[in-house]
Amino acid sequence: MNGVPLTETPLPYGLRDVKLTPNTNGTLGTAVDLPNAQTLSFEETEDFETLRGDDRDVATRGKGPAVNWSLESGGVSLEALAALTGGTVASTGTTPAQVKTFTKKSTDARPTFQVEGQSMSESGGDFHAVLPRCKVTGSITGDMADGAFWISKADGTAIGNYSTDDLFKFVQNETAVDIDES
Repeated sequence: MNGVPLTETPLPYGLRDVKLTPNTNGTLGTAVDLPNAQTLSFEETEDFETLRGDDRDVATRGKGPAVNWSLESGGVSLEALAALTGGTVASTGTTPAQVKTFTKKSTDARPTFQVEGQSMSESGGDFHAVLPRCKVTGSITGDMADGAFWISKADGTAIGNYSTDDLFKFVQNETAVDIDES
């Protein structure tokens, strides 16, 4: 083995890359870059129901884990918006008069997609966080303000993968590996 062996505790730093990949019934499509990614945050959560009887709690049962996630990026990518919202992107014209248009119809359902984020590691490797089955269940926002860059934000929920039930996974690589764009 060359280089520094994997450490017991990965030390991810920063956010190097985020890709959104359409996930149609467990089949992954072509990844779309979330440009200028600033934040990928997530929190595992589960709702519980408590059975009460005889003036006390008798049993507790979880309804299944989920991940609440949030993304922020600088600028706006029409392709990333389409991956998040289910809208469509169309291009017309030729250089220097090209026009790219994003359209979201009231009938467009929000799609399911995979989110993968990459952080670099102190050892020269990297650390990937993968949420295989996400959907925007919260808001999708873009902030335009005087003297400031556009900041895009989206919030949603991830549930278990179609075939493996993986809710999320972390991958620590001894040598940095780019996010797959297949």
